Amino acid sequence: MKFLMKRPTLQTVKEKGYIRENVFGCDLATLCSHEKTTVPSFVQKCIHAVERRGLDIDGLYRVSGNLAVIQKLRFKADHDELDLEDGQWEDVHVITGALKLFFRELPEPLFPYSHFNKFISAIRIPDNHTKRNQMRDLIESLPDPNHDTMRLLFGHLHRVIEYGQDNRMTVQNVAIVFGPTLLRPEMESGNIAMYMVFQNQIVEFILNENNYLFQ
Repeated sequence: MKFLMKRPTLQTVKEKGYIRENVFGCDLATLCSHEKTTVPSFVQKCIHAVERRGLDIDGLYRVSGNLAVIQKLRFKADHDELDLEDGQWEDVHVITGALKLFFRELPEPLFPYSHFNKFISAIRIPDNHTKRNQMRDLIESLPDPNHDTMRLLFGHLHRVIEYGQDNRMTVQNVAIVFGPTLLRPEMESGNIAMYMVFQNQIVEFILNENNYLFQ
C-alpha cells in the first residue's frame, strides 16, 4: 500500500523527463515547453541535415522518400535520440518527407486556427505595401513557438528556392507543397478549392517577402 501511495503520477514522471512526449502529433507549444526551446529540435535537426547535404538536390521537398523508412525515422524520433547522420537516413528525401509529416501531424497547424481568417484577409488586400505591413503584424502577433519555428522554416525554404535552377523548386512549387501543410481552417467547409488558392498564395507571399517579414 505504501508503495502504491508513493507511486508518482504519469504527469510527474513526464515532467521529470523519465517519459518522453511524442515528437509527432504533439502540440507545438507543449513540445517546445518540454524541450525548453521555441523551435522543436526535430525541426532544427532536419533543416540542418538538408542544408548540409545540399540544397541543389533535384525535387527537394517535392520528391517522395521511402514511406517505410520515413515511418521508421518517425518512430525513432518519438522513442529515442535521433541521429540524422546515421547511414539509414542517407536519402535526403526521407528527411524532407519526415519534416513535412511532422507539420502535417501537428494537432493545430503552424499557422494557428485563430489566425487563419486573418491571414486570408491580409492576402486579399490589393495594395502591396499595406499587405506587407499587415502580414508582418500578423506574424509578429503569433506565439513564440509558432513565430520562431516559422522564421526558421521559411528562411530555410527561401534558401531552397535560391537553388531553384538546380533543384527545380520554384516559389510556386514550394508553396503548393507547403500551403495545405502549414495552414488550414479549423472547420472544413465547401470552399476547399478557394482555401487552397489562398493557402498557396500566403506561403508564396511570405517566401517572397521573407527578409522584410522576419527582419
